[in-house]
Amino acid sequence: MQSATATATAPVPIDDFEGWLNALTQTSVLIELAVLLLCALLAWALVRTLRHALGQQDQRSIWLGKRNVDGVLFPLLLLCLVYLAREVLSRWVVVALFKVAIPVLVSLLVIRVGVKVLQAAFSEAKWVRPLERSISWIAWMLMVLWVSGLLPVILNELDQIGWKVGNSHLTLRNMLEGALTAGAVLIFTLWLSAGIETRLLRNSTGGELSLRKAISNATRALLMFVGLIIALTSVGIDLTALSVLGGAVGVGIGLGLQKLAANYVSGFVILAERSMRIGDNVRVDTFEGMITQINARYTVIRSQAGRESIVPNEMLITNRVENLSLADSQVYQFTIVSVGYESDVDRVRALLLKAALDQPRVLREPAPSVNLSNFGVDGLEFTVGYWINDPENGQGNLKSDVNLAILAALRANHIDIPYPQRVLHQR
Repeated sequence: MQSATATATAPVPIDDFEGWLNALTQTSVLIELAVLLLCALLAWALVRTLRHALGQQDQRSIWLGKRNVDGVLFPLLLLCLVYLAREVLSRWVVVALFKVAIPVLVSLLVIRVGVKVLQAAFSEAKWVRPLERSISWIAWMLMVLWVSGLLPVILNELDQIGWKVGNSHLTLRNMLEGALTAGAVLIFTLWLSAGIETRLLRNSTGGELSLRKAISNATRALLMFVGLIIALTSVGIDLTALSVLGGAVGVGIGLGLQKLAANYVSGFVILAERSMRIGDNVRVDTFEGMITQINARYTVIRSQAGRESIVPNEMLITNRVENLSLADSQVYQFTIVSVGYESDVDRVRALLLKAALDQPRVLREPAPSVNLSNFGVDGLEFTVGYWINDPENGQGNLKSDVNLAILAALRANHIDIPYPQRVLHQR
């Protein structure tokens, strides 16, 4: 008797579209709406609490985003809360709004994951925007088919369209499901590699930056390779057929792509052995500047004049490169000054030393030096040498300041700066 009563009062599930419309006219819809709003407020409060606890400042965060509802975490928590609420409510009332809310939240979660991961992995790529729109359209279209009940019908029809490829029988449904699986796997690998790169490059400076960037690039390449293999397997492509493609790629590298392969290998060697790091001042041939980027194929060197040179990594491995800041960031500079033979040598040395020390950028340790380096044709030649530790602020400007200070000191003390003297013999 009790079981019969329970069966009579149990909610009747919705089996068709007309039953769903009838359920929307019931008063229980108001209860569902209130529960949905409560779940949204609870998810928002949880995200807000977690943001304050972590001190989130990165606006490119995949989980939290720029605002409390802009990341992946909010739709994920909301979906979990709504699913639990549906399981509880379905014991007493016929759920109608939840039948739509859960597919909508699933689609929102898929869109948010795809968009956020692509923005983090390829922030400057122009093709990211059209791909984001494509993910949104596909997700919302599948959601509509799911809610309307047409998705199983369409899948059964697609399952009837097939063809035989070798020993395998492929259908249009398998191809579409494989493509979606491949996209999901690639997005997951991009998400994982972006998280690893963010954690590795966080608060890294100097020599650690180059090494961590090398690890980040290698990890991303490995994850993308594994993701590609899994994606191809999910589509139904036999990986043994790729042996022919691998042989062709090997022949191509051996014949025409050896320079490109050498540049990539040289890039990883530079990043791994840390012979050159981001921020180092180097001289390659006649070009001198600071390394601003070390990529897999090339290195960007920026001169003091603002010009940037793109140097293939193989050139940095096989040619002679002067790294002016390999051991430390100190750089030596010097200038040569000529004075008349009748000048007081001790006074000249004192003036030249003071002119160098008057410049704030000149280091006191090691101290500047003034040496009588040569008995020139026109006068005594002194070499003024000094060290700096901030070459990124410019070297030519400091040398000009030192020369101007020397010129002003010599003129103020009436020390002769000789002109070239020549003896003319007239016959």
